[in-house]
Amino acid sequence: MRASPTRIILQFLFYAGFAAGIGYFSFNPPYQLLAPEQALIKLSFSHAGDHKQECRRLSPDEIASLAPNMRRQMQCSRERVALLLEIIVNNKLLYRDVLPPSGLAKDGASTIYQTFPVKSGEFHITARLRDSRRKDGFDYEHTETVKLMPYQNFVIDFRADAGGFRFL
Repeated sequence: MRASPTRIILQFLFYAGFAAGIGYFSFNPPYQLLAPEQALIKLSFSHAGDHKQECRRLSPDEIASLAPNMRRQMQCSRERVALLLEIIVNNKLLYRDVLPPSGLAKDGASTIYQTFPVKSGEFHITARLRDSRRKDGFDYEHTETVKLMPYQNFVIDFRADAGGFRFL
């Protein structure tokens, strides 16, 4: 069975119109994430806090009462502490939150991803994190003065093995 010329032309016109529509909507309406004078501060990391309770040494009687494949010297809880995070920009608190640990047993890492659009310019940024059982103060703190250009993405990352906060 052979297609008629009319059908081929109509099919071509339909596909051309469809392609033109895709081409138009890929550029219009124009999308702009930030205003022309703005920059973006991104806070993104995942970190596990200390264990919620101290590990304790088992007595010889307690070790002997365990099955042979379960015997261990120390007993530690799986649950971890929630992280306390603060971001201060130009001596004003921009963000403060308590980040709970993930997982059913609350033994996973705490994760955050937040964005803060700001007017471009120079900023004095301080990042603080508490990941231990202490009641006050912070375990990690980093302060830096940065100049953000329009449309710039500025990332605040955290790596405990690299010394704490990294400003990228």
